[in-house]
Amino acid sequence: MPVPFILLLLLLSLLIWRKPRLAKWAIGGAFTLLLVLSSQLSVDYLVKPLETQYPINSTPITGACVVMVLGSAHSDITGATAVQSLSAVALARLTEGLRQLQLGQDCTLVVSGWGGELTQHPHAEVMAKAAVELGADASRIVQFPLARDTIEEAHYFKEHFGDQAVRLVTSASHMPRSMAIFSGQGLTASAAPTDFRARDDFYWRLTADNLLASQRAIHEYIGRLWLWIKQE
Repeated sequence: MPVPFILLLLLLSLLIWRKPRLAKWAIGGAFTLLLVLSSQLSVDYLVKPLETQYPINSTPITGACVVMVLGSAHSDITGATAVQSLSAVALARLTEGLRQLQLGQDCTLVVSGWGGELTQHPHAEVMAKAAVELGADASRIVQFPLARDTIEEAHYFKEHFGDQAVRLVTSASHMPRSMAIFSGQGLTASAAPTDFRARDDFYWRLTADNLLASQRAIHEYIGRLWLWIKQE
């Protein structure tokens, strides 16, 4: 990931301070990387190629309707509602999932995600509660609380629904890898991307949002590479 790598370069420069030339290269590399990844240049060349592969989907869902929202993250906040506990990414995905439900008849909503080691409840459970708070029918929600990543989400979906077609909701940058995984499982998915991070801006403006978007994009490229290696 970019930020840890930048910090590693800065730490390296401290460790090799007795070699000024190498230390300068390490510091220069760290700041160059920080500047580039925080700029619009990085968004245009790293983020947009991922987010533009699948357009916003407002196509009506005909026949059997299953909408799956891939998991993200939540926090245990005392006194908070389920909606308030969701991360910004999770809320964006769930909101789009609920919009997709309106495009079909008698749709089933699928939510997924385990609890990890830092939260008391599975992410799928919190997503389901949040969906109900936002108006979804609790009787038409299916949870996959043991799924730890996208590969497992696709596995649990196929185990539960077989070859049923699915309207797949996830972040736009995550969608290409998700579609590849679901296709690799023999599933028919139509993409419904959300949580778009690429924004047009001045090239000279450096922002934390650009850095975060770049970090996500790099995570996706590494994920695609790892998926390709596993399939070989």
